[in-house]
Amino acid sequence: MSTTPDVGHRTRWDVIVVGAGAGGMSTAIFAARRGARVLVVDAAAEEGGALHIATGQLSAAGTRLQRSKGIADTPEAHLADIMRISRNTADRELAWLAVSNAAATVDWLLDDLGMPVLPDHPVRGQNHEHYSQDRYYWGPDLGRSILTAVRAPFRELIDSGAITALFNTEVIGLTQEPAATGGRVTGIITRPTGATTANHDTHRGTHRGTNLVLATGGYNADPALFEKMNGVLAYADASYRYATGAGHRLGVEAGGYTRNHDLYLCSFGSVLDHDAFPAPVLCRPIHWPEMRMPWEIYVNVEGRRFIAEDEPSVDVREHALLRQTDLRRYIVLDERMLREAPPMIPDWTADDVRARAGHHPMFHVADDLRTLATSAGIDADNLVATVAEYNACLDGDDPLGRTFRPLPITEAPFYAIRVQGMSITSTAGLAVDTDLRVIRPDGTPIPGLYALGELLGSGAFMGNSFCGGMLATPALTFGRLLGTGILAW
Repeated sequence: MSTTPDVGHRTRWDVIVVGAGAGGMSTAIFAARRGARVLVVDAAAEEGGALHIATGQLSAAGTRLQRSKGIADTPEAHLADIMRISRNTADRELAWLAVSNAAATVDWLLDDLGMPVLPDHPVRGQNHEHYSQDRYYWGPDLGRSILTAVRAPFRELIDSGAITALFNTEVIGLTQEPAATGGRVTGIITRPTGATTANHDTHRGTHRGTNLVLATGGYNADPALFEKMNGVLAYADASYRYATGAGHRLGVEAGGYTRNHDLYLCSFGSVLDHDAFPAPVLCRPIHWPEMRMPWEIYVNVEGRRFIAEDEPSVDVREHALLRQTDLRRYIVLDERMLREAPPMIPDWTADDVRARAGHHPMFHVADDLRTLATSAGIDADNLVATVAEYNACLDGDDPLGRTFRPLPITEAPFYAIRVQGMSITSTAGLAVDTDLRVIRPDGTPIPGLYALGELLGSGAFMGNSFCGGMLATPALTFGRLLGTGILAW
């Protein structure tokens, strides 16, 4: 996709959307259908944003698909689940705006655009804490299922001239009236993606608009900004490459601010390919008891168990790991467990683990526990004591409350697999009101400036937790709300 030839001849756009991911496309589609002159600008070569790599999880209560399966559900119940799971740390007003309008969004995707979902969906949960009702959906091609569905009307509107798209173009600044006259945002300053300072002035452009919608996604591809916003290292390199926090910077420069920095939560972890962070994900061990009961034990850097390995709540497990040194845990097992237990890593055999043990920096093996601990960077005295304590309680009560304990850890060689807690979502985000206007620290809106999607931060919709479907669905929903009614021109 490329620019349309008449970009320079528009004197003013009704709506300028920065970012062509889920929220940006949705905004543009519904605004254009309502008659707006829409300009979409994206740093990438094509639309889609993080949908290219995301799981594409959706959640909504009261959908037609639910009703067709006899599932009675309400937005009120959805909100209650979010507040329960997040321990009341989610933004109730923004979460309600999202869930009270989510069913119409999912109906649009599934019924109007023909997006398929897996045959058994909706479900109560997978990967994240379960909802109290079946309201969790995704397609067979994950995030690309959403992208395929939404891309069709988006491109049709580009082809018809209702939407003008500028790809390979980054927004480097906003034009804005003086604060004394209200500080209205009036447009954007652009340049080709990757342009250097030397040719910045030659290739930059200015585009004026009545409404500017920031839909640039998160900041996870910028390790320094990730650490600044979340207070932890960016351990994993698993994010969309253009998620560099551009919208956060633009919104703050216009007078806005970011919030929810204190709500960061890591997943229960992945095995990374190396420890020069951020590092690619090598594999994701199964830690969900409903999918595979754990035979192994989990210890921290100090060599101590910190959670009952069969704890049913993924949220409890994630918060337990959040409290551990470097957000790190080790899966400790012996040869018999490796030989007899169901595979703990999808698509890996026991021989795949053996082949990496002692040769990959995350896989350690030794004939005794003390040597294993030294190799892996675990406190040796504590690990020896921890394994002895675990073995001794197999016929009694486990001090952490674990009930599934099939084997002791006794048969050499012994293994330790290092697992790193990580997150590929942006917790902190730009502050907005319930009309999705970017607001200043005093709560007043910045005229003409709106924001949506992951730019608002996962903390707004999920608080200090992970609630299934509460990133893609709010992004699409808020775009629909902006395009169909909130924006005026």
